[in-house]
Amino acid sequence: MKYTIFAASQIVAFATFPVPTALAEVNGKFSLEAGMDYNTGNYGSTQSSSILYVPVTGRYQGKSWSMKLTVPYLEISGPYNVINGIGPTGITTVASSTRSGLGDVILAGTRNAYYGASSGLVVNLTGKIKFGTADSSKGLGTGKNDYAFQSDIYKMTGRFASFGTLGYKIYGKPAGYKLNNGYYGLLGGSYRFDKNINGGVMFALAQKSSPTGSPRMETIFFASRILDRNLKAQGYVLKGFTKSVPSWGVGASAVHLF
Repeated sequence: MKYTIFAASQIVAFATFPVPTALAEVNGKFSLEAGMDYNTGNYGSTQSSSILYVPVTGRYQGKSWSMKLTVPYLEISGPYNVINGIGPTGITTVASSTRSGLGDVILAGTRNAYYGASSGLVVNLTGKIKFGTADSSKGLGTGKNDYAFQSDIYKMTGRFASFGTLGYKIYGKPAGYKLNNGYYGLLGGSYRFDKNINGGVMFALAQKSSPTGSPRMETIFFASRILDRNLKAQGYVLKGFTKSVPSWGVGASAVHLF
């Protein structure tokens, strides 16, 4: 789920603006985003798990690069064998409980590799580190750092934007269970209804990350609205199709540009 939130936020934020002005609008500025994501599912079990994810993200946009730091609060209700962002791990379960605390802090750096103002084509390269700050003894995380590298492609044609992502994630080696490195990606499109309102859909895929899991398949419907020059609200609804992702999820956030 962490990747889904990161991708949806980045896609919605970018697709709000036409390509010729997208980077120029935020160049040299700092933004702060606060959001909330709630999802629920059985993850292949007879017991349901619900996850509340409340991230606060600071981002600085340079001329051709950006840095983004996300610090989340996390609350999980359900068995200990379900971990946010991974799904079922196969470890021995205990009775369902509710636990909460600091989630995994995520640092991401993005470099614009190609920016075609006339063609409407943009290619970005991103590297991410997920620090293992979530308490593994509570089942909030693995306690290990993970790393990911991805390329994002955006293409604007009038009011319509198409986009895609291809990435590879490297997991840490937590004691007690095995995680598999693997590829992930997404495809989607958005439509700009007017200068303030944008909406669309994306389909996300990823290889399974644990032996007891399954490939990840999710569809995300999203929308955003510019409230003024420096403030934007966005939200999305998620539908999962495999046991490694939630059955349903909703999320919303607001971004302020300083």
